Amino acid sequence: MDTEAQPTERDRSSRPSDSAEISDTEGQEGRSRFALVPWIAERLPGGRITLTLLFLLVFVLLLNTFVLRPFQIPSGSMESGLRVGDRVLVNKLAYRFGAEPRRGDVVVFDGTGYFGDADYIKRVVGVGGDHVVCCDKEGRIQVNGRSVDESTFLYPGDSPSTVPFDVVVPDGTLFVLGDHRSASSDSRDHLGSPGGGMIPVGDVIGRADWIVWPTAHWTRLHRPDAYARVPAAAGAHG
Repeated sequence: MDTEAQPTERDRSSRPSDSAEISDTEGQEGRSRFALVPWIAERLPGGRITLTLLFLLVFVLLLNTFVLRPFQIPSGSMESGLRVGDRVLVNKLAYRFGAEPRRGDVVVFDGTGYFGDADYIKRVVGVGGDHVVCCDKEGRIQVNGRSVDESTFLYPGDSPSTVPFDVVVPDGTLFVLGDHRSASSDSRDHLGSPGGGMIPVGDVIGRADWIVWPTAHWTRLHRPDAYARVPAAAGAHG
């Protein structure tokens, strides 16, 4: 006779299964994680609304620090494309992964030590190694021997420059001009200053990609085709 005790039906039903124990443990852990949000909200004035606003504020700060930065146009030096008071979005990632500023880009840069203790917005006319001259027989700027037709963005009535110059842009720097040449203090005006009017690429904050205010002026800023046929600088490697 087999005397080994056999579990009764009631014994089996009264013992929790392994899966039930795991499920209950996971549920408690999940509830404890999600309970943190209402716990914080309960202790903030305004509750969930305040917490949501704080999350949004942190998100905007991170976006402004690492991705996009709004910039208000302070002067008429980039008219008529960018007017005083316009707000543009500056793409801070445009040159952070090996890409370099290109001729025709509109960039925002820190002018401390070169232009003045402020941020500026100008158009890139020459990059490292470029030979930039003003002007050819028709009054146009030449880059690496190629004349550039700037009529699509130059302020109506302005000449490319009333200041003659003949410069070679050092590697790692940029030669920049405003589109409203007669109202722009740019690389031409700082040729005798420290740095020779050139802007270090490392001081570029980003590329202006969008006009976002006023809404009637909302548009994307495109690199003009004027520089597309400019040859690479002598000795440059593609």
